[in-house]
Amino acid sequence: MLRKRFSREVSELMKDFSSSIEADKEMLLDDIWGSQAHVIMLSKQGIIECKDAKNILKALETLREYCIQGRFELDPALEDVHMNLERFVVKEVGENVGGRMHTARSRNDQVVTDTRMKLRVHILGIEESLFDLEKTLIRIAEKSTEKIMPGYTHTQQAQPITLAYWATAYVSMLSRDAKRLKNSYISVNKSPLGACALAGTSFQTDRRFTAKLLGFDDTVEHALDAVSSRDFIVETLAALSILMSNLSRLSGELILYSTIEYGIVEPGEGYTTGSSIMPQKKNPDAAELVRGLTGHVYGALIQSLTILKSLPLGYNRDLQEDRVLLWNCLKRVNTALQVLAGMLSSSKFKEDRMLELAGRGFSTATELANYLTEEGMPFRKAHELTSRVVGELHRKGRDFRDFEHTMGVLEKHRIKVDGRVLKDILDPGRAVERSRSLGCTSPNEVKRLIKAFRRGMTESESDLRKRKNKLKKAREHTDKLIRELLG
Repeated sequence: MLRKRFSREVSELMKDFSSSIEADKEMLLDDIWGSQAHVIMLSKQGIIECKDAKNILKALETLREYCIQGRFELDPALEDVHMNLERFVVKEVGENVGGRMHTARSRNDQVVTDTRMKLRVHILGIEESLFDLEKTLIRIAEKSTEKIMPGYTHTQQAQPITLAYWATAYVSMLSRDAKRLKNSYISVNKSPLGACALAGTSFQTDRRFTAKLLGFDDTVEHALDAVSSRDFIVETLAALSILMSNLSRLSGELILYSTIEYGIVEPGEGYTTGSSIMPQKKNPDAAELVRGLTGHVYGALIQSLTILKSLPLGYNRDLQEDRVLLWNCLKRVNTALQVLAGMLSSSKFKEDRMLELAGRGFSTATELANYLTEEGMPFRKAHELTSRVVGELHRKGRDFRDFEHTMGVLEKHRIKVDGRVLKDILDPGRAVERSRSLGCTSPNEVKRLIKAFRRGMTESESDLRKRKNKLKKAREHTDKLIRELLG
């Protein structure tokens, strides 16, 4: 097809090399919906006769049913899904009628319309899975506001926190990912249909009408920009990359905390594997695979940016590559979210072990320095004296658990603290309770944060349902118009 200008047929090697069918086959239903909206618009505007529109729409409905039933096979010789669709319609209703379907449209605006339609559905699915992971972390937090664990900086024990505080830190991070995904959706959900090849058309089309039929929020008005730009894909991949960086950090901590050396968490057996040689192994493979997937998503982002670098305006065949990794990334990120939610839901956090680790070493050293500051000593001097106490205890192989020795070292450095007060200061649980600042680790503040996160998620989920419902109603409205045209 489309070779009348040429004296020779394209080579078989070139056909195979240039075919986009494999990357775009999942957009076929979107291509049909877009074509239905386009034909309805052409009829409404009097660009094609009503009887021709009816016949084309009948053929498209037949094709849609075949696709849903899995009865339609794409012909690779036809280069792409658009030509497969057009060939089917022409076979059903004849060239004289079917050939009118593509009036005032190009494959350039057609493919980017399909991409936006498919991408927005994927984003909605990822948002849903992200909310499920957030809710899983919140459920863990709600049960753990009193469960003490060590907090780390530089992978070194720093200050005592709670398991709820740890879990809600990831909820806080993921809530920003949800906002980025929603912003990506807003960028994606704009219609390029009707931009044609690059310069619009001399036909009096109604682009806003087709945008509404397809559930878009708006149009990409500038025709040349509409067919040239793929920044909405880059924006989505950037949001996914940041999301994966956060999932990778969560996975990395779960992997670390599941080691015998830490022993903080025992991953659910449904998300772990054994070894072919070592009988004792229980490997956190789910978290490792999520961590590994991160590089794949980063690579897709860099590939998309590289494709667009120095690309002239107008459609260029380079843009065909933008979807090769896009669909794969979207599906795998969605699965990663579901896997992590499942792994966390089935994992056991070991309260006794966490408390034991928090009590080791010098995690309450900052509390001692704070106490000395409250007693009138400048913080920098309090910090220096506490550092000397810690250093001396460490050199002797002791830590704050050796209370008598700690008292002795303090007295040596002329630091007078009542024994009962010191025990309170050095206790990890009491240290957590004493936190008073906004966003701190105290149980009361974490409970407040949990309520705030839940409120935010309720609003976000409501907005998600509205966006999904808008797409559903747009499909129903298109179907209604088709029924009315078909009588």
